[in-house]
Amino acid sequence: MDHRIIRPQRGWVPLNLGELWNHRQLLMTMTWRDLTSRYRQTIIGATWAIIQPVFAMLIFSVIFGSLMSGQSLGVPYPLFSYAGLVPWMLFANGLLGAASSVSGHGHMIGKVYFPRLVLPLAPILSGLVDFALAASVLVVILIYYQQPVGLRALWLIPLVGLTVLIALGAGLVLSTMNVLYRDVEHAIPYITQLGLFVTPVAYPASIVEGRWRTLIGLNPMSGVVEGFRWALFDSTPFPGDLLWVSVGTAAVLLVVGLIYFRREEHRFADVV
Repeated sequence: MDHRIIRPQRGWVPLNLGELWNHRQLLMTMTWRDLTSRYRQTIIGATWAIIQPVFAMLIFSVIFGSLMSGQSLGVPYPLFSYAGLVPWMLFANGLLGAASSVSGHGHMIGKVYFPRLVLPLAPILSGLVDFALAASVLVVILIYYQQPVGLRALWLIPLVGLTVLIALGAGLVLSTMNVLYRDVEHAIPYITQLGLFVTPVAYPASIVEGRWRTLIGLNPMSGVVEGFRWALFDSTPFPGDLLWVSVGTAAVLLVVGLIYFRREEHRFADVV
């Protein structure tokens, strides 16, 4: 019988992304499992993926609708805010799922070997289904307000990919920290709530000035949200610098997250 001895690697650990590809069937299985377990024993099932952004849109419309009536770049405010909520929910839900993914699968980590990168990646990929459901409501709202959409809408595809990369990079860092320092798990919901207000979801980035403009600009999701609106609405200007900051930040987060995750994963089985 052939035996293989697996020892933890230390120091500068290679990423071995090819190993992740070889276990793609496991990744798909865990993605599907994450999706089905999320809505198991619920009455309305996946409809929650629609209710969450729609409810947030209604709240924003009641609180900020009158204040932002002249600031939504000629777009009806409910549509304006919902177009920002759709990518934000993809990021926030993916981040929350990825951050708790490693600590929530301690029973697997201690018993069987598989690429640990599967764990934070699966909840982010399953979130794409929720995104598709929320985006279908966006289409309905566009039709209701008779808002024309041009070929710029094709830019939504790379913008979705950019959102996934940002969530994955940040999720790798937080999932690793969550294993080593359990306080992180309690802080993450507050971080995402704060992030919602420092991201131009309920308001356009153009109205932010001074030092707050810098804070908004450093947030990688600002460029994504503004990019979504630019792709959908002709009256929205190209986000320019904000979008390039998002691309650069996504690259840095992904590289740092991968290195940090791989350096510390040999400790997961002992700590979880």
